[in-house]
Amino acid sequence: MSYDRALTVFSPDGHLFQVEYAQEAVRKGTCAVGICGKDAVVLGVEKKAALKLQDSRTMRKIHQLDEHIFIASAGLVADARVLVDMARVECQNHRLTIEDPPTVEFITHYVASTQQRYTQSGGRRPFGISTLVVGFDPDQTPRLFQTDPSGIYYQWKANSIGRNSQTVREYLEKHYADNASEADAIKLAVKSLLEVVQTGAKNIEILVVTKDGSRTPNVEEIEEIIKVIEAEKAEEAERKASRRMASS
Repeated sequence: MSYDRALTVFSPDGHLFQVEYAQEAVRKGTCAVGICGKDAVVLGVEKKAALKLQDSRTMRKIHQLDEHIFIASAGLVADARVLVDMARVECQNHRLTIEDPPTVEFITHYVASTQQRYTQSGGRRPFGISTLVVGFDPDQTPRLFQTDPSGIYYQWKANSIGRNSQTVREYLEKHYADNASEADAIKLAVKSLLEVVQTGAKNIEILVVTKDGSRTPNVEEIEEIIKVIEAEKAEEAERKASRRMASS
């Protein structure tokens, strides 16, 4: 029996193959990084180079769900667009019904529940995306959550999704510091993306979310950060070389 044709049929070893196929689509998607600092949350994404005649504004990887909540995805772009539209409507419904802005976890729970519903009935397939949901709660607490195609979600201090996400996550584990400032969080996001992006600032998009709003650093600002990072790497290489020469 072919267990990958029916979405609701488990294989003998307990797998839903179509969910695993969706997770494979995520692993082949462009990388996205989220870092939760003391007073800001930073989203960084790897952008594909736009064609000469293409409008780069139509290739956005970061989307706004509400005034204080943003989402980035890795995987199938069309699936992300549909899920973003559904989440935006849910944010509006929450404001109309409760008359308060939704919390980041509330919207993350909705996104994860929607992804899970698409794994339990025929006539549909799982969303081929993972998401990073960031924002500030009404009590001014920064939040970062991740969802998977299977419908699970977790809160993180820093995390990555997409291609080479394991490499980036290991880098974040080594270099993340609690209560990082906004500048340090931006710098760490750029550093971690440079582990997988070889073409520099033009293929990196950064979003900074604070309790006062959000902003997107331009290419020139990101290039300045990259110059500082490269200078620090050169200094570290010189120190290592001098230590080797002294020990020899």
